Amino acid sequence: MDMTVTAWEAELTPTNGSDQDFYQHYTENIILEVLSAIVALVGLAGNAVVLWLLGFRMRRNAFSVYIFNLAGADFVFLCYQFIITLVSLLELDFVLRVMNNFLSPVSILAYISGLSFLSAISAERCMSVLWPIWYRCRRPRKLSSIMCALLWALSLLLSMLHGYYCGYLSENEHEVWCPVFDFITVAWLILLFVLLSGSSLALMTRLLCGSNRVPPTRLYVTILLTVLVFLLCGLPFGIHWFLLFWLQKDFYFYNYLYEFVVPMSCVNSCANPIIYFFVGSFRQRWWKRRHTLRLLLQRALQDTPEVDEHGENLPGETL
Repeated sequence: MDMTVTAWEAELTPTNGSDQDFYQHYTENIILEVLSAIVALVGLAGNAVVLWLLGFRMRRNAFSVYIFNLAGADFVFLCYQFIITLVSLLELDFVLRVMNNFLSPVSILAYISGLSFLSAISAERCMSVLWPIWYRCRRPRKLSSIMCALLWALSLLLSMLHGYYCGYLSENEHEVWCPVFDFITVAWLILLFVLLSGSSLALMTRLLCGSNRVPPTRLYVTILLTVLVFLLCGLPFGIHWFLLFWLQKDFYFYNYLYEFVVPMSCVNSCANPIIYFFVGSFRQRWWKRRHTLRLLLQRALQDTPEVDEHGENLPGETL
C-alpha cells in the first residue's frame, strides 16, 4: 500500500457527506497544501544555510557532524514534500502518481536517516554525560563520520529494498518480501524511537535531578528542543506510516489524517535550523554586537557552561 497518499488523492476519495462538505474538505486540502509548500520552502532555505555553514565555514566536531547530516536528511525530505505538493496543487494527477512511485523511496530514506541521526546525537550525548572518562579517552576520533556513513547506507538499503519489493521501483508488488521489509523497517524505527526516548530521558534526568547534576550548556538545550519538536511534529508521520502498513485499511480516516501529518512533518524539518539560531541568539545583547549566522550556529553547539561578563559560571537555571 502506498504510504504517500497525497491530499489530492484523498480529495478524490468518495465520501458520504453532502456536496457542501465535499467542497469544504476540498478547500481544507488546498489550504493545507499551500501551508506545506510555504513551510517546506522556509525549511529548505534554513537547512541550506546550516549545510553551507557547517560544510564550508566552521570546523566540525563530534556533534556538528551529526547536525550536518541531519540537515541533509531534512533538506531531502522537504524537497520531496515540496515537489509532491506543488504537483498536487497543479492537479497533474498522472504525473503525481508516477512521481510517487519513483520518489517514495526518497521520502522513506530521508525520514529513516533523519530519525537515525537524531537518535545517534542523543545517544552519544548521553554517553558523554554518563561515562565522561570513557568518552574522552576511549571514543574513536572518527566515530561520528563512521556512524553517519553507516546510517546513510542502512537507510538507503532499507528504502531501496522496500521500494523494489513493494511496487514503487518495480512493476509488481511481491506478496512475500514486501511484508518482510515492512516489518524490518518498522522494527528499526521502533528501535530508534526507544533509543531516542531513553537517552533523552536519561539526559534530562541527569540535567535536572540528583545531587550530581550537570550544568546545562547550549548543546543540551539544542538537543532537547530538537527531540521535543520531533516527538510533537515528526513522530505522527511514522505513526501514520505504521497504521497504513499494518492495519491495511484504506479508510477515509487515514487519508484525512495524512493531510495533517504532512504539514507537521514539514514543520519538524523546518524547525531544526530555527532552533539552532534561536538557542545561539538567546540572552544575547543584539544592540551591543552584531552576530553572524555562523556565530549563532557555533554558539548553539557550544558544550561549555555559560559565563557572565566577569568570567564566572552562570547558575544552571539561567540558561
